[in-house]
Amino acid sequence: MDRITSLFGIKYPIIQGGMVWCSGWRLASAVSNAGGLGLLGAGSMHPETLREHIQKCRAATHHSFGVNIPLMYPQIEEIMRIVVDEGVRIVFTSAGNPKAWTGWLKKHGVTVVHVVSSSRFAMKAEAAGVDAIVAEGFEAGGHNGREETTTLCLIPAVRAVTALPLIAAGGIATGEAILAMRALGAEGVQVGTRFALTEESSASEVFKEYCLRLKEGDTRLLLKKLSPVRLARGNFQRAVTAAEAVGATEEELRILLSKGRAKRGIFEGDLEEGELEIGQASALLNEKGIQTAAEVMDELVTGYQRACETLAANIFERLEV
Repeated sequence: MDRITSLFGIKYPIIQGGMVWCSGWRLASAVSNAGGLGLLGAGSMHPETLREHIQKCRAATHHSFGVNIPLMYPQIEEIMRIVVDEGVRIVFTSAGNPKAWTGWLKKHGVTVVHVVSSSRFAMKAEAAGVDAIVAEGFEAGGHNGREETTTLCLIPAVRAVTALPLIAAGGIATGEAILAMRALGAEGVQVGTRFALTEESSASEVFKEYCLRLKEGDTRLLLKKLSPVRLARGNFQRAVTAAEAVGATEEELRILLSKGRAKRGIFEGDLEEGELEIGQASALLNEKGIQTAAEVMDELVTGYQRACETLAANIFERLEV
């Protein structure tokens, strides 16, 4: 058993991303039941909605699950209290300073993992006392790091500065990608896009079908003056691109973004005016269709095993030569 499976009490070192408008109790429990770690995405939930999802997730699985909490959440104190009151034992934090809540959570018996986009932030997370780190590269969907470092470059850089258990994220959608991340020093992976497009995801079916038709280059990292977000092609992506091309100010971009764009796009399936957040890996899934979380987990595990066998065979062939 490796450090990631031991830390979370799971079968496979595969974590489902805690994505806004996608990661409700159905998805989290399905991933946990399939041997991974399911996460509830608190970023798009009102406090009492999160409480309901925690309770429903606990009823749907006897396995470990956790909650992903963006630290910039406006009702952060209430969210943290609910997590502790409901007995959640695993919290992934992101989008903020891990010093703010790590110590408090750990005092309440919570395992804390922080998401970073650079080796500099990884060192700060370790200093804050987190139990593990997710290093998320430029390929990921949704909110992203300003550094725009790809996962291939980020993982070895983070591995070089910390001995903590390391989870790779960003662009990981196949077993072969999992093997690559482990070769670079990651001990587990966090997968977002593939699980966002599963049957159990709470995203709109319209959004899922649309993303499964995206091609290479159909997502772009935009809104860098505010908080970089990877968006799929569509009216909103074009509007943001046009605004940024003429030097739109932060305030003008905020007005364009407006409240509720992500909900409209991801949860309600408004392809015209919604914000369509998805990762680059969507372009690898054109032949997949909407799968169950269990089917995705099985493909990731068997794909990883097959990739290991292929690599081992190639090594032996070279030795024989």
